[in-house]
Amino acid sequence: MSQAKGPLAGVRIVELGGIGPVPFAAMLLSDLGADIVRIDRITAHDGGAPIEPRFNLLNRGRRSVAMDLKNPASVQAVLRLVAQADALLEGFRPGVAEKLGLGPDACAAANPRLVYGRMTGWGQDGPMAQEPGHDVNYISLSGVLHAIGRAGEPPAIPLNLTGDFGGGSLYLALGVVSAVLEARQSGRGQVVDTAMVDGSASLMTLIYGLVAAGYWQDERGVNRLDSGAPWYNVYECADGRYVSIGANETRFYNNAVRLLGLEGAGLPDQHDRAGWPMMKDRFAAAFRSRTRDEWVALAAGRETCIAPILSMSEAPHHPHLRARGTFVEVEGIVQPAPAPRFSRTEAAIQRPPAAPGEHTDEVLADWGFTSEDIGALRGAGAVA
Repeated sequence: MSQAKGPLAGVRIVELGGIGPVPFAAMLLSDLGADIVRIDRITAHDGGAPIEPRFNLLNRGRRSVAMDLKNPASVQAVLRLVAQADALLEGFRPGVAEKLGLGPDACAAANPRLVYGRMTGWGQDGPMAQEPGHDVNYISLSGVLHAIGRAGEPPAIPLNLTGDFGGGSLYLALGVVSAVLEARQSGRGQVVDTAMVDGSASLMTLIYGLVAAGYWQDERGVNRLDSGAPWYNVYECADGRYVSIGANETRFYNNAVRLLGLEGAGLPDQHDRAGWPMMKDRFAAAFRSRTRDEWVALAAGRETCIAPILSMSEAPHHPHLRARGTFVEVEGIVQPAPAPRFSRTEAAIQRPPAAPGEHTDEVLADWGFTSEDIGALRGAGAVA
């Protein structure tokens, strides 16, 4: 794997292992060059998918140390790492890290410049702070889930992209990088309280503004971006596959109408909501007359905002994505490449996902532990 040279090269982070949002945030920071040590449990936890470590792509790019964080010797070892780090990432319920002896106060005592990045669903405070939950629960409260889906149908679950990763991981990564920059000016660390309910609400800022303006109905499937509009939608083609159309602007809409053979067919005005149901029927009938790939070929260069809906097995082979290197293959596993792109400090996957504890001795030695220190930790059952 390549040596880190991304924009975060030289930043050192300790990640207390977990599942989902914190690992994805750590993956993003690692792809951008940060040196991240992941502290995995000696015994497996009860979350996540039961797959081999090499397929757990959210863990790529980091070295793994296996520790028993209920062992005081492990806690002291983590604090030695923290003393040399720029940031720590953790995703426990509020108060758990404090009970382990690894809360913000203990870590700040070891390193006053440390940025302490916390990830929870509900936040560190509030009446629901201690409640369990998952992505679908957090986006239920923030208004996101209610807004996604077709009219007359139940809300559509957008995988776990909006709460876990969009509203969680991305905000944690941005918050930690921002606080590290500030700490380098002030010499003081701080806590970054990332809550998926907050982040998912933040992602809805545009829509909340449109609701306040009276432009957006607080009802799913009847608005211009939620499948209400016929020209911002998905349609089945003759072969049972689908295309998307996003012809918001008038010129793109007019191009699409011509491509579909509907010019002069008596369609209502593009923004006449009363005419949208009839327009959807006409669009649907037109799209069913050809296969997906036939429509894509016809639309090429015509500025219609029509695209094929590709499966995950198809997407890596699309010519545009191949040309950009949007997907890469690492040790036989196809996966998304680091994003975004940098003109000078190129981001890169530093290494494939590690098995828990794969780098215990190597990491501890790199971070200043002697062979005697490591032997003592192993003898105490603190590391594996």
